[in-house]
Amino acid sequence: MSSPIAFIGGGNMASAIIGGLLRAGLNPARVWVVEPYEPQRARLQADFPGLHVLAAAEASLAEAGLVVWAVKPQLFGEAAAPLAGLLQGALHLSVMAGIRSDTLVAKTGSERIVRAMPNTPALIGKGIAGLFARAAVSAGDRARVEQVLAPTGRCIWVDAEADLDAVTALSGSGPAYFFYVVEAMTAAAVDMGLSEAQGRELALATCRGAAALGLASSESPTVLRERVTSKGGTTHAAISSLQADQVGAAVQRAVLAAQARARELGDEFAS
Repeated sequence: MSSPIAFIGGGNMASAIIGGLLRAGLNPARVWVVEPYEPQRARLQADFPGLHVLAAAEASLAEAGLVVWAVKPQLFGEAAAPLAGLLQGALHLSVMAGIRSDTLVAKTGSERIVRAMPNTPALIGKGIAGLFARAAVSAGDRARVEQVLAPTGRCIWVDAEADLDAVTALSGSGPAYFFYVVEAMTAAAVDMGLSEAQGRELALATCRGAAALGLASSESPTVLRERVTSKGGTTHAAISSLQADQVGAAVQRAVLAAQARARELGDEFAS
């Protein structure tokens, strides 16, 4: 990457991407970060020596070939205002939830917009991001975005921007659903006489192993579940209880509720 990469916002997701890029060998002097919050600037400089960290936007950012928008969605307008007229020639990658590409075009002056919806496992390189590109984004631009996000985990491209609401509901919010289940499993472990630490370790390791098995297998989750569920056995008792409580339907409703809220947020930020 010959031209600098500019990050607007230096929070957790930006830090995850920056860390991955530097581990991959990118010169930290080629990474510029605009971060108004002084304690976060200090953390960035401590974690990534040599990084070019700015308290406010400046004209030199016009040199950036790629701009990564990583501010909170409600702060996007304020962050974009001082950069008006500077970034029309750049490729733009947004990891902000709810800010649609039309709004990004209006604020940046560039049609080369890619929106990404990552999730928090990106912080340890185990994330997955849904990506949408506007028509002006070339194959080379897509490859560059994939290169930038590769250290954070996997990427999946979607054809319609509206599909990012579904990605948000499924994988963007999904880690919270997972931890909600782990909380319940840990509480059950304590009820059964195990320590909280034992319950947490057993629950997390079981979920990690089940996810790895699912990813490694070509069989459906239904088949994998049925293989563990012997008629009249312990797993059958648990699954029967979950089905009686309509847990599957409740999970579907929850994900659809998240999708509806993602759509509402997009409408709010577009207004």
